[in-house]
Amino acid sequence: MGSMVWRVLGTGSAVIAAAVAQKLVSKGWEISTGKPAPDDPTHPEDTTWKEAVLFAALTGLAVSAARVAAQRKAAQYYAQSAGHLPAALQKATD
Repeated sequence: MGSMVWRVLGTGSAVIAAAVAQKLVSKGWEISTGKPAPDDPTHPEDTTWKEAVLFAALTGLAVSAARVAAQRKAAQYYAQSAGHLPAALQKATD
């Protein structure tokens, strides 16, 4: 396995995880508030400051955590398949 495989595996898993997390946050927002998730939290007439900041914080947390989890899982899969971590994740030894 080479660096191109890792780029596809690592990036692909992160993108998919971020999309899923975004959908989950939006659905959770609708369930908890009874209103649709903000389409554009920066628009001053569509959401209040409180809603905009809370939605941004929840989305940022969920997307970041999902990306980290997906990339760690992808690295684990790569290591099991190739017998070593991807070169991008290997620490330099002096």
